[in-house]
Amino acid sequence: MSKSVEFYFDFGSPTTYLAWTQLPAICAAADAELVYKPMLLGGVFQATKNASPITIPSKGRFMIQDLQRFARRYQVPMQFNPNFPINTLGLMRGAVAVQLRMPERFDAYVSAIFRAMWVDALNLGDLAVLGKVLSEAGFDAQALLALTAEQEVKDQLKATTEEAVKRGVFGAPSMFVGNELFFGQDRLDFVAEALQA
Repeated sequence: MSKSVEFYFDFGSPTTYLAWTQLPAICAAADAELVYKPMLLGGVFQATKNASPITIPSKGRFMIQDLQRFARRYQVPMQFNPNFPINTLGLMRGAVAVQLRMPERFDAYVSAIFRAMWVDALNLGDLAVLGKVLSEAGFDAQALLALTAEQEVKDQLKATTEEAVKRGVFGAPSMFVGNELFFGQDRLDFVAEALQA
């Protein structure tokens, strides 16, 4: 398996949720590896002077409609989270912690958080809600939250976010096939083509 898709992601992005529902199958069809790169979207926005489309009212209204169109096309459940935007620093540190300390549980963590955020539309900024989601997914919530405070975890998230910016990332989802950047879940056909090239 020499091909791969590097997937720079943040749970706070609804379009990233949609990309996540499709990328495993795209990679499997091309016998390619899906390489998860947890980053902090807020840090990317700060470094690139970018902002969420939702900050422009007319664009935000359109985006919410468009998300539903793509969810129907992909035949996946989706509900726009009424608590948006949610500070995802802890969630992304959690992703790094699981990736570093218990990689065999990484898919379970990613699935639990994406579904809680964009299917169940829960307020994951509330530690009690997050703890319940993690426990129901089979994690020791208290132990995992403690891991997010480790310096190595904090440093890794910061380093991946800086790496993303250096590579030209300005938002999420961002995917690389080789050195070619693809931005947005509506560009997944180009990702699939790049894997077949």
